Amino acid sequence: MISDIKEELIKKFAELDGVKSIVPSVYQNVLLSFGGDARGVVAKGVDPERERKYDEALQRIVDGKLDFSRDPDGIEALLIGKQLSQEWKIKPGDYVTLTSPQGRLTPFGMVPRTRRFRVTGVFDSGFYDYDENWCFMTLAAAQELSGTGDIVNVLEFRLAQPEMADEFAQRLELEAGESFAASTWMEENRALFRALRLEKLVTAIFIGLITFVAGLNVLVVLSMTVTDKARDIAVLMSMGTRREQIRRIFLMQGISIGATGTFIGLVVGYAFSWIAGAFRLIPLDPQVYSVPFVPFHPSVWDGVWITVVAMVISVGATLLPARAASRLLPVEILRFE
Repeated sequence: MISDIKEELIKKFAELDGVKSIVPSVYQNVLLSFGGDARGVVAKGVDPERERKYDEALQRIVDGKLDFSRDPDGIEALLIGKQLSQEWKIKPGDYVTLTSPQGRLTPFGMVPRTRRFRVTGVFDSGFYDYDENWCFMTLAAAQELSGTGDIVNVLEFRLAQPEMADEFAQRLELEAGESFAASTWMEENRALFRALRLEKLVTAIFIGLITFVAGLNVLVVLSMTVTDKARDIAVLMSMGTRREQIRRIFLMQGISIGATGTFIGLVVGYAFSWIAGAFRLIPLDPQVYSVPFVPFHPSVWDGVWITVVAMVISVGATLLPARAASRLLPVEILRFE
């Protein structure tokens, strides 16, 4: 159930530009008990009709089914993640116990709230932390477990442009007032993104060094070409070829080598990225990286800046041999021919 205040906020925020959906939820940390073991998990209370339309995790049921209905005994349904299901051998049809630290006051003191749930399905979101530590229940069941009544503590926004979450969060705080706080998906996964940012920097440096070495190879090849073709260059210059034309020949040769290598590299790189992303060729340890495989998202801008850097290095490596070729003295070379 949702209070009238939250419904007013949902209607108000739904009119903002860039909002795809708004879903009310109840988040709470609870203790899950099964088979004599217990561990902490995050229980998320959702409105099934709204959540199943927008949450991809609920669209990836790998065992059981997406069912939030009660069993014949009136016990609420629960959906758990794939990792949690595999580690604890929990299958659809099993019963678990959830204990909320937000207890109720009794003559014997504060007593935790405890309820049984029936596992009806297992989801696979592809995100390790999500599949390891999260579970879904109905909004009403979460409210009863926490004892909060007709209240939700989170409004989840899904945006048409997720990368604009920071700017949108600031706007939401101004629109909602001082009693509300906004948190983005970037802030919730800050440690992961810092690690990925560092790996991206290392990758860029690595690619730059490879390109630099390739530029040195172009320099060596053209320098050897100048040495091997010194007699031919001298003959051309003695027949009237200008030094600018000789320099232009070697510049065009270096540019063509760089352009051909860059083009082949882009084609192979984009093809490999698509294949590796589609077939998940590079597995990862999800306990370390939070994802089970390396996701590939080819970017046009990455190809642009790599092309620019590669061509700049190729042209720079061509300048010295071209300058040396244009400064050859035909008389000195042909004197003993």
